[in-house]
Amino acid sequence: MVTLRKLASIVGGKVIGAPDLVIHGVSDIKKGAPDTITFLFNPKQQELINQTTAPAIIVSDAAILNGKSGIVVDNPRLAMAKVLKLFEPTNDIEAGIHPTTVIHKSAKIGRNVNIGAFTVIGQNVEIADGTNIHSNISIGNNVIIGTNVTIHPQVAIYARVNIGNNVIIDMGTVIGSSGYGYETENDIHHKIPQIGSVIIENNVEIGANCTIDRGTIGNTVIGMGTKLDNLVHIAHNVKIGKGCLMAGQVGIAGSSTIGNYCIFGGQVGVRDGIIIGDRAIFVAKAGATKSLPGNKIYAGMPAREVREKNKSDAAYSQIVSLKKRIKTLEEKLAE
Repeated sequence: MVTLRKLASIVGGKVIGAPDLVIHGVSDIKKGAPDTITFLFNPKQQELINQTTAPAIIVSDAAILNGKSGIVVDNPRLAMAKVLKLFEPTNDIEAGIHPTTVIHKSAKIGRNVNIGAFTVIGQNVEIADGTNIHSNISIGNNVIIGTNVTIHPQVAIYARVNIGNNVIIDMGTVIGSSGYGYETENDIHHKIPQIGSVIIENNVEIGANCTIDRGTIGNTVIGMGTKLDNLVHIAHNVKIGKGCLMAGQVGIAGSSTIGNYCIFGGQVGVRDGIIIGDRAIFVAKAGATKSLPGNKIYAGMPAREVREKNKSDAAYSQIVSLKKRIKTLEEKLAE
């Protein structure tokens, strides 16, 4: 429960209407509920303001409130994130360490750490203060986990992985698994041992069912503030910079280096051993087959700048159209 005035101070906005209106939750603008606040992202959908039953709306322009109470901000989506965090449900893990947990006597567990049922923690593990480790989790030997980390059920963390502070790891993810490396001789595939590890820097979020392989000799690194969607695969010795965003089913092959603040749409693939520059953007299903500079938008397979791809697509369409016209003329001439 919070007043509209208090919400405005949290999101850095200006109150329009009743500043003492009490807000108990958040609702969708199309299904607005009493005592809640909602959001309008697109001013062109102003008709939703008149239809919603929510008593307050966060908008980017006061003029579209049409007499209703609300908060005006520059970025309603960012404001939504801040408000949702305020009303986010409290931690659903039972406080303390569950009696079924197996913790090696050499492990060091910090203050206010919660550990769920049937979790196994190996030798010389270090878990810092305020971390929440849910049920059915396997943490290998010599793993280091920072402060305020949240690890959801059924995560497996292999030996010697280093996880920073404020990291979130969703259900079913595997960190530190063996990289995919083989050398073939006489049609026999000899496995290359992977003796490196994985470093997850601060403020990283990793979605459900991701796989991050350990390095062959050095480490696989996920840079500070990077966010991985579900079903992302990061191969051995990959280096990902700060603040990158990777949507579902992205795959980064071994020993590639990704710059800072890059964005990868769904199902983007990056081949092994290449370098992607800072702030590169790849649209869905693009495939990077060579090193590419940053600050550009790429599409297609092989990935190339969007302008170049659009030109080639247009040329291809013209060729197809021309072939159809030629075929039609040939049919008419044959009559």
